[in-house]
Amino acid sequence: MSNQISPNVPQNTTKPLIIVGVLFFVIGFFTWINSPLIPFVKVAFSLDDFNAFFVLSAFYISFFVFSLPASWVLKKTGMKNGLCIALIVMAIGALIFGQFIKSHWYTGVLIGLFIIGVGLSCLQTAVNPYVSILGPIEKGAQRQAIMGICNKGAGILAPVIFGMFVTNISGIQERIDAAKSISEKTQIISVFADKVYYPYMGMALILLLVAFGIYRSTLPEINNEDDGQQKGNSGGIPTSPRLWFGVLCIFTYVGMEVLAGSAIGTYGSDFHISLDITKFFSSFTLSAMLAGYFAGIIITPKILSQESYLVVSNVLGIIFAIGAWLTTGYISITFIALLGFANSMMWPAIFPIAIRGLGERTASGAALMVMGICGGAVIPQIYSYYTKFIDFQTVFASIAIICYTIMGLYGIYGYFDLKRGKASRPVIINEGAQG
Repeated sequence: MSNQISPNVPQNTTKPLIIVGVLFFVIGFFTWINSPLIPFVKVAFSLDDFNAFFVLSAFYISFFVFSLPASWVLKKTGMKNGLCIALIVMAIGALIFGQFIKSHWYTGVLIGLFIIGVGLSCLQTAVNPYVSILGPIEKGAQRQAIMGICNKGAGILAPVIFGMFVTNISGIQERIDAAKSISEKTQIISVFADKVYYPYMGMALILLLVAFGIYRSTLPEINNEDDGQQKGNSGGIPTSPRLWFGVLCIFTYVGMEVLAGSAIGTYGSDFHISLDITKFFSSFTLSAMLAGYFAGIIITPKILSQESYLVVSNVLGIIFAIGAWLTTGYISITFIALLGFANSMMWPAIFPIAIRGLGERTASGAALMVMGICGGAVIPQIYSYYTKFIDFQTVFASIAIICYTIMGLYGIYGYFDLKRGKASRPVIINEGAQG
């Protein structure tokens, strides 16, 4: 096949890197647009927090369901074609989401979000390898930083752009509550839903255009036939305790990332802050995460090893969680946003610790790790459930302390495991799957 490359062959990579950067932007945007969707569906469908948080559950559970099938699809179609298919699936999901928003069927909305998640899980599986092969290995960290900026930058912009289309949420809720008839209430909700319908139709069109652009582009195909890490995929599921501990940590990490990034709006509304203000709060968390990403690049491994930095990050997470618990209002919200800084380097630290030493089962181990992303579906839902019975600050702090303790212990485990010489040289895995 012309235009096919091996991971070890240098190429002219400027244009392909720009394309990959666009795809990382797409990943970040569609991951974090879910945050302002939560207050939107609460008003549009008259939901409590528990049912509104199914927005996150429907989206993130797709990673658990489709991670392994995505690998099989990409093996059959090739990486470049897989990117196109993933974008088309996401466009279909956006169309379904928009149609059911307009017809006011919440289950259909969740189906649309699930389909977007399916496409996104396939997109992530396909796009991440390009960061490794598009350039010399010694500049891999630089490429990761660029992709991280694209990813997190999109996450910061998503709530802002959403807020440009969806305004005066609190006022809409007041009008719905004051409606004197069901027909009047339905009319108000219908007009409100249209504010999201047209943007999602536009996003579907953009996804299709990007898919067409990828199809016509010179983005090279990845040839993994000579990549030893792809051999042995049929060798069964790895049994390494370090790997399975890592899967648990990815589960808790993504859960906390989503809780700090997407639930921060609900957290703020519990302090009786207007929904028109809280819908922007996730941008603060993402900004802190972006700052932490740059700090991690500077600090590791020159100052601290990835294992040590993982421990430090989780100590910060516990401190910020306690700070949020002991304060109220905007100060408490600031501590929640700072969790983004603590979360920033979790993925790059946990992933290499978990899969090192797996040899020919590295690919299978990585697939299991990606399945752990479903923590983003479970942990926020646990939070929303228990806030019905317990003070929301206590619930948040309790979940956070448990999760950060688990991940901190993993850093200690990885440090001593490496000291004992039980692990080989770490494998570099690109960030991105968590959004």
